[in-house]
Amino acid sequence: MGVQDQTAQIEWRDGRVPVSTRFDDPYFSLENGMEETRHVFLGGNDLPARFVDGFHVAELGFGTGLNFLVTLQAFRAAGCGGTLFFTSFEAYPMAMDDLHAALRAFEGLPDDLATAEDFPTLLEGPDFVLRVILGDARETLPVWDSHADAWFLDGFSPAKNPELWSAEMMAEVARHTGKGGTAATYTAAGFVRRGMADAGFEVNRVAGYGRKRHMTQAELK
Repeated sequence: MGVQDQTAQIEWRDGRVPVSTRFDDPYFSLENGMEETRHVFLGGNDLPARFVDGFHVAELGFGTGLNFLVTLQAFRAAGCGGTLFFTSFEAYPMAMDDLHAALRAFEGLPDDLATAEDFPTLLEGPDFVLRVILGDARETLPVWDSHADAWFLDGFSPAKNPELWSAEMMAEVARHTGKGGTAATYTAAGFVRRGMADAGFEVNRVAGYGRKRHMTQAELK
């Protein structure tokens, strides 16, 4: 199915926060999306401390690309050199006009997506390779031929998008995680944590961001 066949349907809250009408869920924190990404996904995966040349981040839910840009910014600031690989699985890609509008809410981010006219199924820069794999992750992740060092589990709320958080999906995440790899997510839902534990992750519930008391971080043992 092509990008235009399943483009994300959104509405704008407060004129700057995109909300998925399909899942009735905002794409990023209503408080501070950049800081939430840093706390949940970078901090939850012990980044930037673990960055090395060739480090591979994988993500469920590309959304606006905010997580990618915050990660790229941190990778560059870490000064380890080389290439960051970032692979994201996305079922409902945003129209580029909406994506650009969403990212304008943030200052100081790399402009590597701002200059992209087409949705970045493959985007290469001097120090990164970004791939966004379109389609249902339940079908695309099992046939993915790579492994991630860190996972950002950033689908819409488990209560509204349970398919992306199933035990079967967590098992596929584990199967596509390198030795010593990690995963982090904003949710602390019990069924998500149990699914990750059953898949072989050592799971910890830690302090969340903003109004969310808890989040989940995990390491593949």
